[in-house]
Amino acid sequence: MKCEIEINSLTKSFGDITAVDHLDLRVKSGTIFGLIGPDGAGKTTTMRMLCSLISPDSGTAKIGGNDIITDSEKIKLDIGYMPQRFSLYGDLTVLENLIFYAEIYQVPKNEREKKISYLLKFSNLEKHSYKLADQLSGGMKQKLALACNLIHTPKYLFLDEPTIGVDPVARRELWKILFELKEKGVTIFVSTPYMDEAERCDEIGLISNGRIIKKDTPNKIIKDFTKHIISLYSTDNYKAKDFLISLDYIEDAYLLGEELHIVVDNYEDKKGKIMRDFKENNIGIYDINLVNPSFEDVFVNIVKNEKDRL
Repeated sequence: MKCEIEINSLTKSFGDITAVDHLDLRVKSGTIFGLIGPDGAGKTTTMRMLCSLISPDSGTAKIGGNDIITDSEKIKLDIGYMPQRFSLYGDLTVLENLIFYAEIYQVPKNEREKKISYLLKFSNLEKHSYKLADQLSGGMKQKLALACNLIHTPKYLFLDEPTIGVDPVARRELWKILFELKEKGVTIFVSTPYMDEAERCDEIGLISNGRIIKKDTPNKIIKDFTKHIISLYSTDNYKAKDFLISLDYIEDAYLLGEELHIVVDNYEDKKGKIMRDFKENNIGIYDINLVNPSFEDVFVNIVKNEKDRL
């Protein structure tokens, strides 16, 4: 499978801050690639450079063989870009927004009606076409924004945290649309803070401080994780977490929902020590078990290790 997005040593700084630091990446054609990282990791800057909206300080990148600097106008014809705050026109209806973007992207007039009808149906907005964009729910606004980006049939779709502030049902609907687009051959480059969404991608790149620190399929990244994860319920999880972090044999401890997840090198060895130390410090334990690492466990551990390394 050929690579449609090729990034070589891409670098961008803002003053003294290096947002993207010699980033290298390959994204295969017709796949969903997820760029995953904490706030400030360089996700948005990377995406804006790939869409030829800002120029890199150094390095190169190609989208479908077109250079982001010398072929920027060609690239803009082939991509759809949905930033975190996509500019819908709130005083226009759903239908009027689609017509407006069809004009911007110079969709031939004899194709517009058919294309708009298809996108309304595709995004489940047919019954809402008469509503003003400002009257839509968060999820509907995101689906309309996506539909506007699809009006010119892009080969590549860049989505910067498209489901932020969207309810779980709308998130599922949006991802259903993305899977259908992938089946049609669209290459999708998406950033997300949600670990369950990261696991839906064909490949992911974990980015920290502007660098890719891990790239693979979600399953392979989890499989390569060699640490043990202990799930613990205590009488006071906050006190327990602070106590665990102070212990030299504990690599990390953090709250995940109502349970504590503890990272250790060996479950059998460390379980006894935890139970002993908790008893000596009057912290009760309701339950303690070895659990399979989730993608979130792996992500937290990799990012923490990268920060400790710097």
